Formats: sequence, C-alpha cells, structure tokens
Amino acid sequence: MTRLIFLGPPGAGKGTQAQTLADDLNIPHISTGDILRQALKEQTPLGVKAQSYMDRGELVPDQLVQDMVEERLQQSDTNSGWILDGFPRTVKQAVFLDELLQKLNQDGGKVVNLDVPDEIVVGRLLGRGRKDDTEEVIRRRLEVYRSETAPLIDYYRDRQQLLMINGNQSLEEVTTVLKQAIA
Repeated sequence: MTRLIFLGPPGAGKGTQAQTLADDLNIPHISTGDILRQALKEQTPLGVKAQSYMDRGELVPDQLVQDMVEERLQQSDTNSGWILDGFPRTVKQAVFLDELLQKLNQDGGKVVNLDVPDEIVVGRLLGRGRKDDTEEVIRRRLEVYRSETAPLIDYYRDRQQLLMINGNQSLEEVTTVLKQAIA
C-alpha cells in the first residue's frame, strides 16, 4: 500500500510528479491546492473564506484545510493508498495528520521532499502564467514556505520517513529517481 506525502516549495513540481505516480500506482492524487481552487471556482463557503488568504499569498488557516483533508481521506478510493500534495504545510498540521491516520488505521508512509532552489522556482511559477503568480506574491509564498513548511523536513527526518529528491532536474529524471526511491 502506497501512502506518500509530497513536500517542496511552490513550483517544485509536486503536483506533476504526484499525478504521474498516482496514475502509475492507480491511487488518488489528493491536492489541497486543487480542492481549494475548485472551492474558489464554485464560490463554496470554504472557497470564499480561503480567497482572502490566497490573494495575499498567505496560507489558508489550518482548520479549514484539515477539515477538507479529513473528509477526503475517508472516501473509499483512498483504501488502496494515496498521495497527499500540499498538506501538511506546518508541523501542527503534520501532528493533526498523524493523529488522523491513527484514527483511520492508516500509517503515514513516506514523505518526499522535492528540493529546488528559489530562483528556479520563481522562473517556473512566472512561466506558468496564473494570475496569482506575480513575482512579489511568489517571493512572499517562498518566505512563508521557508518559515512555516521547511520545519516539516526535520519533523519527518526525525521519524525516518523523509526521502530527499533533487527536483532541479528534467521532469523525466525526477520521475525516475522518485520511482526508485519509493520502490
């Protein structure tokens, strides 16, 4: 049973790699970013709440995201495994996830950290042309990532769950290394 958590700065390729692996393994790719964007598009209560945080390049509050993740991990398609992309983002969320997985009788599996230098990330994100991807917002998101999310690397390293992957390679090279690392 494959359960993977993907970490890495915005633009590291988490979504692309997670989707590729999920398709190969026939398990769901659970992206909190996609769930949030869908909520924004549909203007659900969660989407409306989340919009103001996202517009400022800030993280959506833990409780909103945790509720979404808990609901999603209880759906039947997750029984054979899953790949989480974009969650947890803080150590507090990681502790919540550990407790949730215990409650659901699931283990946490491996944590993949896609490591990519900031300047590469900025170039990638500017190149994808989303309206919320201005250089100022991207640099703010990287600051938030470094201060809030980077401590997760130590959290999962201490639990012997961490796989460090060089994300500054071609898409195919990263996929190959990832498949070898989780085999």
